[in-house]
Amino acid sequence: MFLRKEKVKKYISFCLMLGLLSSACSTLKTDSSDKRSNATTAGVPEEKYSAYLFTYFTGNSKAEEAIRFAISNDGYNYRALNNNKPVIKSEDISSTGGVRDPHILRGADGKTFYMVVTDMVSANGWSSNRAMVLLKSNDLVNWTSSVVNIQNRFSGNEDLLRVWAPQTIYDPEAKKYMVYFSMKHGNDPDKIYYAYTNKDFTDLESEPKQLFFSPTNNAAIDGDIIYKDGKYHMFFKTEDAGSGLKVAVSDKLTEGYVLRDKFVQQTKDPVEGSGVFKLNNGEGYILMYDVYTKGKYQFTKTKDLENFEVVDDAISMNFHPRHGTVLPITAKEAEALVSKWGTIDEAALAPQAEAIKKINVVVDTAAKKVYLPVKPGTDVKAFDPDFSAMPGITVSPKGAQNFAAGPVTYNVTIAGKAPQAYQAIVKNDHNPVLAGLYADPDIIYSEKTGKFYIYPTSDGFTGWAGTYFKAFSSPDLVNWKDEGVILDLNKDVSWADRNAWAPCIIEKKVNGAYKYYYYFTAAQKIGVAVADNPTGPFVDSGKPLIDKFPEGVTRGQQIDPDVFTDPKTGKSYLYWGNGYMAAAELNTDMVSLKPGTTKILTPVRSYNEGTHVFYRNGKYYFMWSENDTRDENYQVRYGTSNSPTGKISVPENNLVLVKDTTSGILGTGHHSTIQLPGTDTWYIVYHRFNYPKGAAMGEAAGYNREVSIDKMEFNPDGTIKPVKPTHEGIKPVSLNK
Repeated sequence: MFLRKEKVKKYISFCLMLGLLSSACSTLKTDSSDKRSNATTAGVPEEKYSAYLFTYFTGNSKAEEAIRFAISNDGYNYRALNNNKPVIKSEDISSTGGVRDPHILRGADGKTFYMVVTDMVSANGWSSNRAMVLLKSNDLVNWTSSVVNIQNRFSGNEDLLRVWAPQTIYDPEAKKYMVYFSMKHGNDPDKIYYAYTNKDFTDLESEPKQLFFSPTNNAAIDGDIIYKDGKYHMFFKTEDAGSGLKVAVSDKLTEGYVLRDKFVQQTKDPVEGSGVFKLNNGEGYILMYDVYTKGKYQFTKTKDLENFEVVDDAISMNFHPRHGTVLPITAKEAEALVSKWGTIDEAALAPQAEAIKKINVVVDTAAKKVYLPVKPGTDVKAFDPDFSAMPGITVSPKGAQNFAAGPVTYNVTIAGKAPQAYQAIVKNDHNPVLAGLYADPDIIYSEKTGKFYIYPTSDGFTGWAGTYFKAFSSPDLVNWKDEGVILDLNKDVSWADRNAWAPCIIEKKVNGAYKYYYYFTAAQKIGVAVADNPTGPFVDSGKPLIDKFPEGVTRGQQIDPDVFTDPKTGKSYLYWGNGYMAAAELNTDMVSLKPGTTKILTPVRSYNEGTHVFYRNGKYYFMWSENDTRDENYQVRYGTSNSPTGKISVPENNLVLVKDTTSGILGTGHHSTIQLPGTDTWYIVYHRFNYPKGAAMGEAAGYNREVSIDKMEFNPDGTIKPVKPTHEGIKPVSLNK
């Protein structure tokens, strides 16, 4: 790495102090060089780093336990190489057939690369592995490998249960590469050890010694060392009071680590697998980590390795990584990687313009077309998609183009491969209406503000593990503003901290002032919070409103509330249930149920969850979702009644909303409706699988959903016409108030 003059002076002074001023001296890690990007050796041409290589694995199935590569220009936006498939076959390099936790290091000579991985298949159990794999390369493309089984290699390890998450660093005093990793013996906690490798990086030549001594003797795993300001900073995962990241600091690489006893992750969810790398632009460091219970990766930024700021909004990836590391690389190295594993399609998948709905970009590799949906109001007459995310790929033409006149042809070239032409089509489609992954939308019109509001489930969390709720506002049902988090289970709710699902809300005027009653699911219970404004702040009641089955019901879940006020009587009702539909009258305080009013209303067929009730022309409409939300056939049906808690009559043809495979729209369900004030114009607000990725995600599509709006119409007899789900959505509405 290029060193500035003042840093070179510090560097030489330190080397003189050690008596190491020689060509090897320049291998010492300095402030301008973290453990992944060492200074180059004297005589080796210096080349500025301009890209990043991310190495990772993707999950706990054997096929996912393999080394994968992704690449980035800026350290924030990454694209998977080799179509997110392994770049090295695990069965070729490991003893178990699977590898995890890849760590990559640039060698002290600046041109040799070292990678270490856990030799493990998690299906065999979390205490099933005794080995790691050492890999070496001169070009990041071709790798040699060796398996080191600690139990077989070193005596005294008869009770060794596991060897996890190895990493490598160069020790300038020993002039050797040091591998550090965690091991668990018998009933002892996991501890972080170190050992030196041989010259060829094919074996460990020294017996493992304990590197970090926890002052509480609790488990410590996933060590990650970076050298800064003359000190070694070891990030690691704790297993004591919370599964989080702490830092221990030492003046020496192999001893003396003192714990800074505070968590540095910027989430309350359990995390592991920290990875720290320095940004090529000199603007600080990135600390990233695996939020493993949520299927998320979080990125934070720091300048001092002590204070961290979440930068998730700046991050994009077309893959879901698990524990991995990032290595700064040169343009030449990036070109070689892309030439080996890059595809033309990956360039087409990587437009960076802020106006593009990136999670909805579609690439038709057969027809050589790319569909670019843009946010409302985007001027497509002069629009630049900004195809610039992939190092080693060139795309032309550059700059703004007139997409209003039709598709624009782009030529995409990878070094060493024939160029290809793609037609780019930009469309002002309005669905999905919210930016990001959200589900179970409830919508209201607020008399107080004259705006519409959507209250959804925050989606994209594995197993529906979200813990917070947001609100979105709009003047016209098309342009939506993110109003931020309005209720956080971890901060605002004392009785539950998981599974924040399926809220609903109602606006009421109480003693001349507007009140907002927000009903929500948390940990399969239903709660209520109250606010003076549609965006909060909301105050939870302090206890569940519903936490048990209604009388006579033994199966299902207490989820999916829906609130409705009868315009004929002014009474308010709450509906809920998965596997059953229950209803109860609310007391006038709106935060308690009227005793003795609970009834079971489950329709005679096709009911699963997601009840929604509205009133029109003397009829009470009961709508619901059929099938499981993970099923592409998740769909909306309805029935009618003569009262808010009366028997529901189900029409023969009662299907309102169903998938449209010709448009790739799947999993359409869990909805609400909105009537434009003063009119008989109605819209249905629902979620669908993410388009286009949901179709190939399997059951995971059921927690990677997005919100859409389409028009809902009625026949003269009051029956609901089937709604065709669309990408186009609706036009902006005007209330003319």
